[in-house]
Amino acid sequence: MEKEYKFNVEEKDINKRLDVYLSEKIENLTRSRIQNLIDENNVFINDNFEKNSYKVKLNDKVFIKIPEMKEMSAEPQNIELNIVYEDEDLIIVNKPQGMVTHPAEGTKDGTLVNAILYHCKDLSGIGGVLRPGIVHRLDKDTSGLLMIAKNDHTHQELSKQIQSKEAKRFYKAIAIGNFKEDIGIIDKPIGRNSKDRKKMAIAKDGREAITHWNVLERFGNYTFVELELKTGRTHQIRVHLSSIAHGIIGDKEYGPNIKFPVNLKGQLLHAYKLILRHPRSNDLLELIAPEPDYFIKALEYLRTHR
Repeated sequence: MEKEYKFNVEEKDINKRLDVYLSEKIENLTRSRIQNLIDENNVFINDNFEKNSYKVKLNDKVFIKIPEMKEMSAEPQNIELNIVYEDEDLIIVNKPQGMVTHPAEGTKDGTLVNAILYHCKDLSGIGGVLRPGIVHRLDKDTSGLLMIAKNDHTHQELSKQIQSKEAKRFYKAIAIGNFKEDIGIIDKPIGRNSKDRKKMAIAKDGREAITHWNVLERFGNYTFVELELKTGRTHQIRVHLSSIAHGIIGDKEYGPNIKFPVNLKGQLLHAYKLILRHPRSNDLLELIAPEPDYFIKALEYLRTHR
């Protein structure tokens, strides 16, 4: 059933971000889930909608509505998974390019969630009925490592590690142009594109977004780079690299409008490494997924045609 919470902001909580304030008040909701509820207009401040970044004030009246969970519409499907790690608490898969992470309008089946539901009968329910166990996501045409929680404790702990930046996520990409420096940081807020709500953009009133990059190899007009996410905004790496004129090759939404010599079905972006602390044992896990074949072919071509 639908749940509602009401709070009056006390002096000790003044100037906290709205999403942080609510995540401290409601223990069984992750901060990312609260951010989604705020974005979907389920949170009111003094009868007004505010953004996640809103700083609460003394005596603000905060109302949050948590909609009733709908019946599960994602069906288990026998789809092959490349499982890199699995135990009683979590699964880490190497998602292929072209696979959608979870069902959405227009994509009801064939997703990672459909495959996970077939493989595993018990998953964390925190992500909602269409995102069971999904701690974070990857774009359809981004390949690589993705964490799935089998229980709520694991989901909460992994979400906390992502929020605190304890969990580290590394990517590899091939971008247009020759980076001037060997290492760098892109620190630009990201929000919805005002002209196209399906896309993201650099926005002054957007949410904080930080990406570290490191050049691995140079090919004249192209650069092979490693990237580390310090935050996890939608399309973050793609938007950030595009904003510095180094869009990712094969990215039809944000990348350069050029003809690349190797046939591609999507962007050359791969989530190749995850470092996290196991939520039960506290052991440090470091997992690596090698670049897929099409990525390797692109690198081989560039290395022989410098």
